Amino acid sequence: MRTTRTFPAISPNAAGVTGPLLDSEAVLREGVAALAALDPVMARLAAEGAAPVLRKRPPGFAGLAGIVVGQQISTASAAAIWGRLTARLPDLTPEALAAAPDDPLREAGLSAPKIRTLRAAAAAILDGTLPLDTLHALPADEAHRLMVAVHGIGPWTADVYLLFCLGHPDAFPAGDLALQEAARLADGLETRPSAAALTRRADAWRPWRGVAAKVLWASYRVAKARDGAPLSP
Repeated sequence: MRTTRTFPAISPNAAGVTGPLLDSEAVLREGVAALAALDPVMARLAAEGAAPVLRKRPPGFAGLAGIVVGQQISTASAAAIWGRLTARLPDLTPEALAAAPDDPLREAGLSAPKIRTLRAAAAAILDGTLPLDTLHALPADEAHRLMVAVHGIGPWTADVYLLFCLGHPDAFPAGDLALQEAARLADGLETRPSAAALTRRADAWRPWRGVAAKVLWASYRVAKARDGAPLSP
C-alpha cells in the first residue's frame, strides 16, 4: 500500500497565490484570522462559534478513487463498495487500476460510469496530463482545470480532492449544496445561491477560499443545531 505523503508549503506562483497547506490547526487558525480581516461576514461567523474542522483524506490516486466511489450514494454503501474494491485491488494505484479487467470492478459494486472515470483518471496520471502529485503547488483554479479535463471528474470532485486530500487553502467546492445553504444563511439570502453566484462571492476570500468553505460548513452546523433541524439541505 502507498503511504500518505506530506506535501511542502505552496510556493508563490504566477497567479500570486501563496500560503501553506491546510495540514494543521495552526494554519487553519491563520486562515480564519485572515478571512475575518477580509470580510465582516466571516468575522461574524467566527465570533458566533463557527469553528472549522481540519478533516483530511489520503492524497494520491486512492484518495481520488475514494471520492469517486462515494459520489451520490450513502456513506454505508460507499464503505461497502470501497471495502470490496480494495480487497480485490489492495494496492490501488493507477497502474493496478489500468491493468484490472472490468469484472472485479463491477463485482465490487462500481457502476459503469464510475469505472470509466477511474480508468480515465488512471490513464491521465500515467500519461502525465493529470500531475496528481504536484497539484498542491498550483493555483487552485489551474489545479481544478487540470482535474475537470479528465472525463468523469466534475467540479465538485475536483474541489473536494484539492481541499480534503491536498489541503489546498484556496480550493472551493461551490457546487456543494450544504455550502450553498450555509452561504445563504450567512448572507441572509432568501434563496440558495447557484454555484456560479457562490464562486463570484468567494472571490472576496482568496487566497483562503478553502478555509472559508470550512467556516461556512461550521456555521451551517451551528445554525442547524440552534434550530434543532437536521444537518442536510
